[in-house]
Amino acid sequence: MIKILKQNLKEFKTFAIKGNVIDMAVGIIIGVSFGKIIDSLVKDIIMPPLGWMMGKVDFTNLYLTLPDYNGKITKYPTLEAAQNAGAVTINYGIFINTLISFIIITFAVFIIVKAINKFRTKEEKITTKLCPKCFTDIDIRAIKCPNCTADI
Repeated sequence: MIKILKQNLKEFKTFAIKGNVIDMAVGIIIGVSFGKIIDSLVKDIIMPPLGWMMGKVDFTNLYLTLPDYNGKITKYPTLEAAQNAGAVTINYGIFINTLISFIIITFAVFIIVKAINKFRTKEEKITTKLCPKCFTDIDIRAIKCPNCTADI
């Protein structure tokens, strides 16, 4: 049991120290920060003028109140008031904000990836592959391995 734990710990150390894991962690941290910036952009910059153009609508206060157990629907001035009263609400305004954030983030990531791909050097065209039986490099067009004669 201890031998298995030591082996797993050694494998975990090797995995954790690899550059790809660290790169991924940095990417996640930057992504979370980027998400917060986009969230603020949507909530604080885009949605207020959009709501103003639509007749002074505050999207965060767009919601539906579901009936209580007696079938009565109570009207509340704001979403916060409804939630404080314990009403069950469907917050479609917040969903609209989140959807717009998602679209902006997706578009921004698309632009970033497009820019990165533009600056990347053209990778060499792959001309070989590994034989699945003997692991010899063979021409990518081969249908049979010249070393072990396995069908590819």
